[in-house]
Amino acid sequence: MYREDDYLSLSGIQHFAFCRRQWALIHIEQQWNENVRTIEGQIIHKRTHNFELKEKRPGLIVSRSMYVFSRTLGTSGICDVVEFHESDEGISLFSHKGLYIPVPIEYKRGRPKDNKADELQLCAQAMCLEEMMSCSIFEGYLFYDAVKRRSKIEFTDELRMETKKMFQEMHDYYRKEYTPKVKMTKSCNACSLINICQPKLDNKRDVSEYIDKRIGGD
Repeated sequence: MYREDDYLSLSGIQHFAFCRRQWALIHIEQQWNENVRTIEGQIIHKRTHNFELKEKRPGLIVSRSMYVFSRTLGTSGICDVVEFHESDEGISLFSHKGLYIPVPIEYKRGRPKDNKADELQLCAQAMCLEEMMSCSIFEGYLFYDAVKRRSKIEFTDELRMETKKMFQEMHDYYRKEYTPKVKMTKSCNACSLINICQPKLDNKRDVSEYIDKRIGGD
């Protein structure tokens, strides 16, 4: 169990899964830079987090910009949308009749990614909700702005374990204040922090390594 003072940002798991160095620059070194992708993402989330947009239909309650946390993972953050679907297998909600199952929905710019970054973030949201509400959540949805439809994500044991291990690694890096080096990839060109990160410079040998090689060999 983590203390509240040790909670890491829930959305950070997406950065960490994409690039551990990017995560460390943002969440340890507190560095940030904007590009068109980050601005488009902010616009999408601003619409999603609009508290004036309320929706309640028979058998459905929609909560926007819902704060969640987990002492087990050591994280807290905001869910874009949590839908509560009425079900005999659900849980009771204050001031609402019936039983409901929470279903997290995360909104993203662009299209589905080749990696699991978004799935891990959504799974972390579900694990927070489960811990807070003492319930079981088996699936959630990712909504991609470019395709205008939801993708269902199942919270398998493997995805849950990967989420848990990733947060353990994030806490380890954060405790050590460690910013790892990375190899340059095509993904670097899309990163808003590329000029801060300077991955090409990180791959060069340092002065002491050069001197040791010269003295020891040539």
